[in-house]
Amino acid sequence: MSWVGQLEAGESLRWEAKPAPRCYTFRNWKHSLFGLLLVVLAAWWESIGLQLAVVYDLPLLAWIPIPVWLIGLYLAFGHLLLARLEWEQVRYAVTDRRLLLRRGVRGDKWFSMPLDQVAYFCLQPHGEQLGSVLVISRDRQRLKLCCIEHPRMLTDLLEQAMRDSGVLCDGDN
Repeated sequence: MSWVGQLEAGESLRWEAKPAPRCYTFRNWKHSLFGLLLVVLAAWWESIGLQLAVVYDLPLLAWIPIPVWLIGLYLAFGHLLLARLEWEQVRYAVTDRRLLLRRGVRGDKWFSMPLDQVAYFCLQPHGEQLGSVLVISRDRQRLKLCCIEHPRMLTDLLEQAMRDSGVLCDGDN
C-alpha cells in the first residue's frame, strides 16, 4: 500500500498493517445469528401470511413479512459479504506524527489522528497474536483498528507517543 498521497512533507512511515481477513470478516458474527433467527421467523410468518391471504382473499398479508426477510438476510449473510469486500481496502499506518486509517468498500474513507493527541488506547485481544486497538484522542475522536496481527507493535508506538506528549509518565520518579 502506498501512503504517498496521505503523508505530509517530511513525514515518515513507522508501522503499517492490514487486518487479518477472517477476523475482520467475522468480527460481528453475532449479527449473523440474529439474522438467521429473523429469517426463520420470517419464513414462519410468511407461511401463515400466505394461508391467511388465501383464506381472506387479501394478498397484502403475504407481502407484509418481506421487509423482515430482507433484514434477516442482510444480517445473516449481507454484512459478512460487505465486510469481506471492505477488507480489501482497509489499511492502518503510524507515521512519526499521525495515526492513519483507510477503510470503506471503495477505500475512500480516510481518518487520521495526530499522535500528540492520543489520550487513551485499549487493546482487545482476539488471540495470542491478534487483537483490536481502540484509540481515543484528547478531543474524544475514536479510531478502532480491528483485527491487527501482532498488536503490541502498534501499542508500543502509541505508548511512546503518549510519553513524548506528556500523557503517560515513565514511572521513574
